[in-house]
Amino acid sequence: MAQYPQWVYINGEILPAKDAKISVFDRGFLFGDGIYEVMVRMHGKWLFEEAHLERLFAGTAEIDIHFDRDWFRQEVKRYLQFGQLDDANCLLYMQITRGIAPRMHHYPNSNPSFMCYAIEKELPYINELPYSVTLLPDMRWHNCHLKTTAILGNVMAKDHAVKNKHQESILYREEAITEGSHTNVFFVRKGVVYTHPADKHILGGITRKEVIALCKNLDIPCKEVAVRLKDLPKMEEAFLTGTSTQIAAIKQLDRHTFGNNPITQKLQQAFADLCHGR
Repeated sequence: MAQYPQWVYINGEILPAKDAKISVFDRGFLFGDGIYEVMVRMHGKWLFEEAHLERLFAGTAEIDIHFDRDWFRQEVKRYLQFGQLDDANCLLYMQITRGIAPRMHHYPNSNPSFMCYAIEKELPYINELPYSVTLLPDMRWHNCHLKTTAILGNVMAKDHAVKNKHQESILYREEAITEGSHTNVFFVRKGVVYTHPADKHILGGITRKEVIALCKNLDIPCKEVAVRLKDLPKMEEAFLTGTSTQIAAIKQLDRHTFGNNPITQKLQQAFADLCHGR
């Protein structure tokens, strides 16, 4: 269940959530002109912290938002210490926008706005929820590798899934399956794992990257090749990956049911061991 944090950091101030406000002229509010990132901490350590931060920094650099990265790290630390969450298992949301300026389509000469908040969160050792998913055309733009705050297409896809009693929508573009609305998707056939390549049509998930590395360590063949719609009936397993999703087995994709999932279970165990330091 979604929840509000107790404290929110905005541009140097730490405020109760009910008092946290932004300007109506913030370009994140007007245009979705910003980048966000989410991390989780378990057992006193951030999972894949540098990979998440590097993705955030790369995204902001690509859209010409520049700021002092050392200052950024210190402000996040200060916020967590203030909220007494610096040692807690939690989820951290961070967002950087182009800042406040009169409304114009081109980039103004403005200072970035930075907001973050954290909530206590416990992730299961292994995500054992059997996921039901549905297919949906991918109507998003062609720069999905950027983790921008302008994710209406993803929101619409997730809402479609929920309203139709599914946990996720799986998107496809020109017959090729890309990713979920807020997850990456993998398929397994004859012991080989398949997932869409990390191009501009998907977000290069941090958990996705770790799963590909685990496949290599476990001698599981993994191909970054998009699965075509016509090949779905041939797939024997499917699973989702994401920061809070971890690795989740797909049991039902519309009318297609997946049976036993030995490869998925093997990867789930290996990922759990990695995250829990075993």
